[in-house]
Amino acid sequence: QVQLVESGGGSVQAGGSLRLSCAASGYTYSSYCMGWFRQAPGKEREGVAAIYTGGGSTYYADSVKGRFTISQDNAINTLLLQTNSLKPEDTAMYYCAAVSESCAYLRWKGGLLVPSTYNYWGQGTQVTVSS
Repeated sequence: QVQLVESGGGSVQAGGSLRLSCAASGYTYSSYCMGWFRQAPGKEREGVAAIYTGGGSTYYADSVKGRFTISQDNAINTLLLQTNSLKPEDTAMYYCAAVSESCAYLRWKGGLLVPSTYNYWGQGTQVTVSS
């Protein structure tokens, strides 16, 4: 059973940065597509970025491209999300998630940044950006 624990959220002013972490354990398969999602109050959960742990390929939503960077630290089984140039509209609960599929296959199927595609979830970390 994969377990995911996020950390690193907080409150920043617009233009600031935060580094989110997701500690993973309990891997059963050798590779996963892992993603960061976010959900603002009253809105649906949306995909932000994804990475394939088997090869490092990365994918981004248009809304964060050029500002956010997803990466992985294999030595400590941790997924990272560097968020720069934060905007008030980035305010949300941020979740990491995993599924035992390749990201390229999920993108081909149209489910790469779709929450229902993923079956392992963390508890979330709050990011608040003030103007």
